[in-house]
Amino acid sequence: MEKELVQRMIDLAVKQMDFSYVPYSHFHVGAALLAQDGKLYGGCNIENAAYGPTNCAERTAFFKAVSEGERRFAAICIVGGKEGVLTEYAAPCGVCRQVMMEFCDPDTFQIILATSREQYEIFTLGELLPMGFGPDNLA
Repeated sequence: MEKELVQRMIDLAVKQMDFSYVPYSHFHVGAALLAQDGKLYGGCNIENAAYGPTNCAERTAFFKAVSEGERRFAAICIVGGKEGVLTEYAAPCGVCRQVMMEFCDPDTFQIILATSREQYEIFTLGELLPMGFGPDNLA
């Protein structure tokens, strides 16, 4: 993936952190989801007093894209930190990895974890969710 595109995704993910609703954890997360056609979808985490209904930034981005008809994705960038300060990588939780497995090829879908425009690592979904269960298992 080109560095310019990665940096654009990081910038959008960081901007999305500003929209986080996190009155309980104060841990802001932003995501930038890249569709295969090049369109970007942003997402932020949204907490709830009951905790269970809380939604992660990654799922917010996926659900936004899917609700607009998108079904093919190339990559996602995730950033996060306490009080909105990026200090370490914010890897996707298991539920988010499972949502990614529903819509993405684990061998090619890229997950970018970043703490700045210059400090990031890229993994495939398969690396972060080995032996994942997805639609092909039900075929």
